[in-house]
Amino acid sequence: MHSEQDGQMRLQQPPGPKVVTSKSSVNFKMISGTIIVLIVVGVAAGLVPRLRQKNELAAEMRQLSIPRVTVVSPKPGQSSSHLPLPAEIKPWIETPIYARSNGYLRRRLVDIGDHVEAGQLLLEIDTPELDQELERARALQAQAEAALDLSKVTSSRWAGLSKTRVVSDQENEEKQADLKLKGAAAESARAEVRRLENLKSFSRVTAPFAGAITIRNIDEGDLIVAAGSKELLHLAQTQRLRVFVRVPQVIARSIAPGQMADVSIAECPGRVFSAEVVRTAGAIEADSRTLLVELNMNNPKDEILAGSYAQVRFSEAKLEPLPTLPANTILFRPEGPQVCVVREGGKVELCTVKLGRDFGQMIEIVTGVDSKDRVIINPSESLVSGTIVSVSEMTKKENSKSK
Repeated sequence: MHSEQDGQMRLQQPPGPKVVTSKSSVNFKMISGTIIVLIVVGVAAGLVPRLRQKNELAAEMRQLSIPRVTVVSPKPGQSSSHLPLPAEIKPWIETPIYARSNGYLRRRLVDIGDHVEAGQLLLEIDTPELDQELERARALQAQAEAALDLSKVTSSRWAGLSKTRVVSDQENEEKQADLKLKGAAAESARAEVRRLENLKSFSRVTAPFAGAITIRNIDEGDLIVAAGSKELLHLAQTQRLRVFVRVPQVIARSIAPGQMADVSIAECPGRVFSAEVVRTAGAIEADSRTLLVELNMNNPKDEILAGSYAQVRFSEAKLEPLPTLPANTILFRPEGPQVCVVREGGKVELCTVKLGRDFGQMIEIVTGVDSKDRVIINPSESLVSGTIVSVSEMTKKENSKSK
């Protein structure tokens, strides 16, 4: 019985080798799956950084392909009306003195630097030839007047005889005509005497106005030639002075008569003199594009020498200063001076500008940009309108250099 039961139990149990084969298959599948997962995870772990790096590199390349520029905005420059302008100081009145009579200088009564009054005697000229001509003219005048007197008596007598028919009307008319002829001759002789007397009066040279002698080109005994090119003396009145300054066109319209200006002279450091605008030329000179302006100033103590160089500031002239840009923002092209302005979205626009005064590092911009524009510093010649750029902020050091 035991043997039969054992045999039945053996028949009911599955064969041994089949059970072992099933467990191995499961384990193999688990190991294979784990390996596959590990491989997938490893591949993913390797590909993700590579993809990320590739994307970053592509973004960096795109970023590097966009030009990176530095920009600056126009700054208001110094007001032109407050800039010192070169000026020339001249006497209130000045005149060269020439000779009107031939002769030799007898006496010289003044010298350089002497102050004279109006009508004061300056020179005496010896005129022997003129004296002889004057004597001759006076003699001819006496002769002509004697002939006139005789003609008057004769014409009067013949007029009476003509009434009694003793002489003919023809003879009477001839005597009356002779009277007119002698009268004209006498008047001509008187005119010649007056002319020579006037020339003789020029032998005494007097001052036409009060002032100072600034030039003396003669000395006693020199030959004097009338209407010659040699200037004998030069007289200048320096109690008041005229200041002439050429104002640039950009501020010419802000200058008007009645304005006050400050005048400074290098020889008087620290001192400022006041001058008043009295007139302007009223037109811009084509060669220099400037307006000639005249100012008057008092000089009662002769502190300022006429002919000096001075600087003038028009403190009362009101004019808005023009914007300025660094010189390294300007592109000089066939179309004219241009600047590269960065608009919305980083787009570049080339703007043609009109330049004003050049201060070296900075240049005035008359038209073309305003204070809100962002202008590229050191622009490339390859930049054209529509180019996309990246704007970088300026450091404080760069900003201070651009100003």
